[in-house]
Amino acid sequence: MALLHRAEIRPTKLELLSAWLPRRPWFLGDAAAGVERVAAYRFDDPAGEVGIETLLVRAGNGPVHQVPLTYRGAPLGGADAWLVGTCEHSVLGRRWVYDACGDPVYAAALAGAILAGTGQAQEYFEVDGRREERAPSMGIAVDGAGLAGAPGIDAVDQVDDGDPTRILAGSVELAVLRRVGDDPDLPGARLTGTWEGQPAPLPLALAYASPR
Repeated sequence: MALLHRAEIRPTKLELLSAWLPRRPWFLGDAAAGVERVAAYRFDDPAGEVGIETLLVRAGNGPVHQVPLTYRGAPLGGADAWLVGTCEHSVLGRRWVYDACGDPVYAAALAGAILAGTGQAQEYFEVDGRREERAPSMGIAVDGAGLAGAPGIDAVDQVDDGDPTRILAGSVELAVLRRVGDDPDLPGARLTGTWEGQPAPLPLALAYASPR
């Protein structure tokens, strides 16, 4: 479950991405046009400490890019290379926003979603002491045989920041597609997504677990 707050965020997520995304080697689009949101989905952090949200965005007439983000209340040690920026949240205070591909909490959540079928988080707003569910802007599903459970992930061992971005974490290999629409010829179960205007599932990420 993802409990959301009706809050002001400065700078906004899209403002942060408009500055950060054009500097990525896999970016295609009009950097001057800024970034617009297409859809998004969330995962749960079982510890309830880290926000995990994946945004699908587009710059001008460019392709849809997938940007997983984690939101933290304190800096993540050793992850300066993955810092997108900081923002002020009117309810939660300062938040450190990371490219989630370098965050072990995201790697564990993505592996769980693909290999164990944990799915996306239900989103709720708290209004006058009541929780109101927010309908997701997209749906995700798993294509391919998964496991009874995903291996535990405590650290990210290596990240190759290409398209797809390849994450090695213990016995798990993850591949996150940055430009959505291509279908990589890679092994493993895959996460697919649909959203308004895109009724046919498109691959978003893949996961493969093997003994090491």
